[in-house]
Amino acid sequence: MIVAKRKPFTEIKDIVSGHRKILIVGCGTCVAVCLAGGETEVAILASQLRIALGLDGHDVEIDEAIVYRQCDREFLVDLSKKKNVADYDVIVSMACGAGVQLLGDVYDGKLVVPALNTVFLGVAGGPGIWTERCESCGDCVLGETGGICPITMCAKGLLNGPCSGTRHGKCEVNPEIDCAWAKIYDRLAARGDVGRISKVFPPRNNSRRSHPAVVIHEAYKRRFVKDE
Repeated sequence: MIVAKRKPFTEIKDIVSGHRKILIVGCGTCVAVCLAGGETEVAILASQLRIALGLDGHDVEIDEAIVYRQCDREFLVDLSKKKNVADYDVIVSMACGAGVQLLGDVYDGKLVVPALNTVFLGVAGGPGIWTERCESCGDCVLGETGGICPITMCAKGLLNGPCSGTRHGKCEVNPEIDCAWAKIYDRLAARGDVGRISKVFPPRNNSRRSHPAVVIHEAYKRRFVKDE
């Protein structure tokens, strides 16, 4: 899932100051799970802005809305059934960066601003804890490294490790965390497959992660790609 955190309140307040009609739009999936942009977080931000802007003497109208996924166009189109989007001076998106941009595309001409900072793609490590696991590099090596990503889990992002700085299974950059390559070795050894660690990976093919990337599923190519 995508993990995000709310921007500092003063930053959000400065962005919306001067606008009279404000719509705050939350997202019901990833950012709701990590308690950054769900229904409760939208309500809290709306209340804070009403109080703070009111104390500054601004006459504002702040409304709230939630869509299931801001990264999916059909859910954003449905937003217009809940709110007359054209009435608002600014839309504050409490979604990841992808959701903010798509919201701006769907309601082109409307000022759409982010209330969150997108942090990483990760997994739940426990109640209220999320850990980074993937950089979406486009060239996954998990099948060779025991299911542990050296690009993300190694502080140096080493494809061929460990480095000479590892000590007693710990990382030299941060001795409080495990060395990714020590974990990879232990995982492979436990499976009786430690020979895989001797494989030398070639330099990363960064062309596999082009920007901005577009992925079209094979089943849909005939619909969207001309001359296919």
